[in-house]
Amino acid sequence: MDQQETIDRIEAALEDLRPFLKADGGDITLEEVSADGIARVRLHGACTNCAMSPMTMKAGVEEAIKRVAPHIIAVEAVNIGVIA
Repeated sequence: MDQQETIDRIEAALEDLRPFLKADGGDITLEEVSADGIARVRLHGACTNCAMSPMTMKAGVEEAIKRVAPHIIAVEAVNIGVIA
């Protein structure tokens, strides 16, 4: 899978999650996918200071990204810390 296909797949996975995040006043964007397999995302709105953000990242975002791009080894939220 090439870099653009990886980005497209991750964007589609995030689009599926977006309604749930927006329902709670938040959002998410893909910042980058590194050559070494790290997807970096940015949480927006209520998600940036929500106590559930680490769980949302681990159980929701990371799972969704790894399902569509299994070669991704880690998912980092650039504004709340690292989820690996």
